Amino acid sequence: MTRWFVRAVVAFTLLVAAAFWQLFFSARPPLTTDAATLAGDGSAVDYCALPVLDGSGKRAADIAKGNTPGCGYAHFPLPILADCTEPLVAGAADLRGLWIGVEGRHIGHVERVEQCGGRTVVTSSGIIHDYGPNATAGLNTNDTEGSVLFTIGDREYCARTSASMIWNDGVLDFHVFGWGPVVVRRYLEGEQLVWEYVDGSTTRMDRICTLPADQRTPKPRGRRLRPFG
Repeated sequence: MTRWFVRAVVAFTLLVAAAFWQLFFSARPPLTTDAATLAGDGSAVDYCALPVLDGSGKRAADIAKGNTPGCGYAHFPLPILADCTEPLVAGAADLRGLWIGVEGRHIGHVERVEQCGGRTVVTSSGIIHDYGPNATAGLNTNDTEGSVLFTIGDREYCARTSASMIWNDGVLDFHVFGWGPVVVRRYLEGEQLVWEYVDGSTTRMDRICTLPADQRTPKPRGRRLRPFG
């Protein structure tokens, strides 16, 4: 009995260590966000003037995948899908625009939602999550969570993430790893965007046209431990 218990403890410890290594020390996803888009100033955009999805411009698959540089962008970037005019896929609700939390746990939270074709990009709090057909990478988001757990020297370590964004009767479901359980749901309720998070919270958001000044530079997140000094 003792021998099997020791083996179980060792196996569990190795499993946890492997998961921790994968989350924090595995190779970072290659940065595929267009450099000009990332360098541009997304605070200067009128987010109530949305692109017309009439098929006259680029398709989703023509545009490079967006993802987070390091553990977070330095300033709010330009829209990833600004030149995309592919009509939305069947079953998709139009969640496009800039939104701010006005009710629930995350009051003041600001996020930008972009869509065209079968692609959705959510940009907020230093991170860019991009799912769907693109010119440079796979369908699922392959990104970072943005919250820095610890630093070693000048390097920040935040957890890797991966998810799919699947439409289900007008609700955008985020499945962890692309195939796992739903961890986030977004959907329209009247004029508001509703965001349900895995922590059990529900946040209602109103549409805004311009980025608030305090959102131009993301606030550092995470414990930022320094294990070696």
